[in-house]
Order: sequence, then structure tokens, then C-alpha cells
Amino acid sequence: MTTLDPAPAPGSPAPGPPLTSSLVPTLSGRWYTDPEIFAAEQDRILERSWTCVAHSGDLAAPGAYRTVTVGRESIVLVRGRDQAVRAFYNVCRHRGARLCAEPEGQVRRSLQCPYHAWTYDLSGKLVAAPNLTSMPDVDRVANGLAPVAVREWIGYAWVCLAPEPPSFEMDVIGSVVSRLGDVESIEHYGIEDLALGRRISYDVAANWKLIVENFMECYHCATIHPELTEVLPEFADGYAAQYYVGHGAEFGEDVAGFTVDGSAGHPRIPGVEAGQDRRYYAITIRPQVFVNLVPDHVIVHRMTPLATDLTRVEVDWLFLPEVIASGADIDRSVELFHRVNVQDFDACERTQPGMSSRVYAAGGSLVPSEHHIAEFHRWVQDRLA
Repeated sequence: MTTLDPAPAPGSPAPGPPLTSSLVPTLSGRWYTDPEIFAAEQDRILERSWTCVAHSGDLAAPGAYRTVTVGRESIVLVRGRDQAVRAFYNVCRHRGARLCAEPEGQVRRSLQCPYHAWTYDLSGKLVAAPNLTSMPDVDRVANGLAPVAVREWIGYAWVCLAPEPPSFEMDVIGSVVSRLGDVESIEHYGIEDLALGRRISYDVAANWKLIVENFMECYHCATIHPELTEVLPEFADGYAAQYYVGHGAEFGEDVAGFTVDGSAGHPRIPGVEAGQDRRYYAITIRPQVFVNLVPDHVIVHRMTPLATDLTRVEVDWLFLPEVIASGADIDRSVELFHRVNVQDFDACERTQPGMSSRVYAAGGSLVPSEHHIAEFHRWVQDRLA
């Protein structure tokens, strides 16, 4: 049996002896409520990890920009005239004003601060400012926007605020390999070529870790997900697909597609292999991305932790471009996971108040089908050690 003896937060009661039975201890309640712990997570996890922040389609044309929150920072992403996506701190280098106030927009050639009109080209270089020509000693590159590391992968922009970012291949792609057994399995879906069919944003009154933990397990599935367990009957047994490397939950015998009523969906993504057909795969890419693969579409969750008890989750449903261009009805496909999201987030919001209870001061328990969550707890603790 896996055992975990969580390191208590400062001031927390010492945990009891490690359990060697079916139950494994969780983190203590303060890990979900303490502002100091949340601040440490922002510093040591959210601002030092690769974070998925925008769909490439949000930055389709040169000059398209989008502002996002990563940890405690506002970041602006912009598509350059060379088609590359760049990321910068959303801070004017003159007096620190917020450069882009809108969540998204389109400019022609430059970003201009609305305070003193310092102007930067799409590569971040300072190109104009009042009286700049009378200050020939000003280095326009050194006084340009502060850059942030950025990568595009599977049709999304990922950023990392760390001065020396960790390996993208190990941390991000490695998470996929750990879950599926290889990277080719996700490449079959051609996610970068899919089109955005629907986007729904949820504000969840719960700590971000509760949402990750919920997504990783299916002990709750038979209780709160009637539509999902109709489509994926094995989930009623309590073991999530993520419990097993390479496993995809199989559709029910009478289920035609991954839809709210089990009816047929849309044409299968061409690259999906026969062994992946009629199966659902769930992937967690720490710290804040969930990727859900089904034969005819892909669902991507991106979380933005905003406070100890508030997390914004933006969810994209991606389909073949011809499905979206044809005006096909995608409502039944979207509705299935939208209901799952609402059910999951409601459960997380019901859990959050209990994290402050004296009853949960030393934490709770994980049953055998949840033991893999203990590894996530260790991952968090290691980064805050």
C-alpha cells in the first residue's frame, strides 16, 4: 500500500501515524485555506511551471493580443508579423502602467501605453515615446517590454515566468507520456488542427487543488455523474482512467458517441487509431491543465487560481474544422461534459468549507482508487519544501 505522511503547514497539528491499511492520509485542511500557502504556491508552482494560457486561435492574426493571469502577474501575448507568438509582462517599462487593459484585442503594428504613450513593436522593442529622439542614450531593446518564455504546442500557447524555465519536454510532454505511455497517442488527435467549437468559463469557489484532485479520481462518478457513467459504464466502479497508464475508458455497448444521451456524435478524427476509437482518455498536466480525448473531439480545461477559495476554469471544446464550418449541431457533445463540469465544481464548492473545519485540521483519507492522488500531494509539497 502507498503511504503518505504529509508535512503539516506551519501551525497545523501534527498528523497521526502513517496508515498502512486501505486508507491513505490527505493534505491537512490549511493547504486549501491558508493565504500564505497560496502565496507560496503562486511563487513556487504557478510562476515557475509551464502554464497553458491561450488557444492559438485566440491569436490568429498578426497584432492579435490576449492578456492572461499567471500567478500574481498579468501577461500579454501577441502574434507577431512573423507569425510567432511572444509573451511579455503587461507592464510599461516607463512608470509601470498596465499596458493592455482589455482581455483581448487587435493592433496594427504596436502596443502603446495609454499613460505616457510609450510604444512597443510586436517584438517588444521600444519604438516611440514623447521626446525619445532627444534621449539618444536610451537603449530601445533594454527598455523594451520584459519577455516571458513561451511555447506553442497542441494548438495552445504555454508560458513560464521562471528566468530559467524547466524542460517543456519533461514537464509538459512528459506528463502526457506518463499518462498514455507515449506522445504519439496524443498526436493522433491532431489537436493543433482542430477548431474551437465552444468555450465556457466557470468561476469555482474552491481551491485549485480540490479541482485537480476531483478530476484525477472517479470514486465519486457513480454518485454525481449519471450521464457520464451511462456513456462510460466502467466509471461506475470507482476507478478513473488515469489510475492506469495507457488506459482509456470504453464506451458502453449501446453508446454511439460521447454525447449527453449517448447518441452518435461527429466523424472520427482521421488520425485516431482503431484501438483509441470508442474510448475516453483523461490527462492531467500539472499544475493547471486537463486534456480529455474522445474519437470525434477534444476538451481542454485551463485553470487560473485566483485565491485560496476561487479558481477560474476555462474549457474549450475542439472539433474538426469541417464540423464547425458546416454549422453542425455540437450541443449534445458539449452538454455531456458541461454537465460533468457543473457537477464536479459543485462538489468542489461543497468541499471547500470543510477545509476550514477543526475536524479536517489533520486532513482526511484516500481510499484505494484514490491513492494516486497522494503522488500529486507529494508533488505540491516538494515544490513548497
